[in-house]
Amino acid sequence: MGRGWGFLFGLLGAVWLLSSGHGEEQPPETAAQRCFCQVSGYLDDCTCDVETIDRFNNYRLFPRLQKLLESDYFRYYKVNLKRPCPFWNDISQCGRRDCAVKPCQSDEVPDGIKSASYKYSEEANNLIEECEQAERLGAVDESLSEETQKAVLQWTKHDDSSDNFCEADDIQSPEAEYVDLLLNPERYTGYKGPDAWKIWNVIYEENCFKPQTIKRPLNPLASGQELRALSKVLPFFERPDFQLFTGNKIQDEENKMLLLEILHEIKSFPLHFDENSFFAGDKKEAHKLKEDFRLHFRNISRIMDCVGCFKCRLWGKLQTQGLGTALKILFSEKLIANMPESGPSYEFHLTRQEIVSLFNAFGRISTSVKELENFRNLLQNIH
Repeated sequence: MGRGWGFLFGLLGAVWLLSSGHGEEQPPETAAQRCFCQVSGYLDDCTCDVETIDRFNNYRLFPRLQKLLESDYFRYYKVNLKRPCPFWNDISQCGRRDCAVKPCQSDEVPDGIKSASYKYSEEANNLIEECEQAERLGAVDESLSEETQKAVLQWTKHDDSSDNFCEADDIQSPEAEYVDLLLNPERYTGYKGPDAWKIWNVIYEENCFKPQTIKRPLNPLASGQELRALSKVLPFFERPDFQLFTGNKIQDEENKMLLLEILHEIKSFPLHFDENSFFAGDKKEAHKLKEDFRLHFRNISRIMDCVGCFKCRLWGKLQTQGLGTALKILFSEKLIANMPESGPSYEFHLTRQEIVSLFNAFGRISTSVKELENFRNLLQNIH
């Protein structure tokens, strides 16, 4: 925490003492108390407090989550870092070494991930074939004109994206590459200046979701809400057909057990966010509010292609997709509840890209909460 913040907190404390008439000498505050006085207590967007989330994350989730994210299934993420910026052309690429991303060589990625990144197990492959056969039966009539076929395909594409909160990469593109997230960790790269400021300005000033008439919480992903999305999607991962498929049967089974342990732990958290309060009230207004929020968030996901630092772009795209996946889960409760216990799920589905981004985004939030404890410990004996 910079000197400016310490001075501000000290000034506010002095003003409070004078206005309250407390002239007696008070015990000196530690540096930890001064720096973290705003990171404690009750959270407006969640029926819990900071201390509860700290304990739950740091001692019950963080160690197991880190182990899961180090596994092959979650460490390899396919991304297209060459997509052009859809909003402006004058992008200055960061030339610093820390801004670079080293993609994987073909032989570094497990065959199970490369050959079937959207398929979860050998059993699931058979179900996929059933889906593909059903699609062929309902395919576009080739006797239709080319223009009509394009229109029908466009409608299908629109239907597929109607519940998605972010614009994901086309992982079948020849420019999409696998990246090892453990070898390309998120960290400070030195990317700053007018170009970086332009990105943040566009996000906050033009795409920040802030309707003036709404007084309910406007951030469904702050504090304990990531937890909420993961607790709701448990039935999807519990299905016997689902596997974290990499081709290594023993490791895949162990990782699924670890994943379910984490999700059951999350489900046990007693003070989850109620997303129904977010889009509550008049149904017409609530529907419009949800759609506006979705479009704003999709726009932010497109802005990630304008980031001039490739490592920043990588983690920006991954975490935006992860948060978008969490939103997709939060507002798919009925679809998740109606999933069959076995066989293909036509109504609700998560791709491997969505799963990897969801848990890695949660991992970054979990790490941030854990680091706060580390900072507190370092500052505990400093006055």
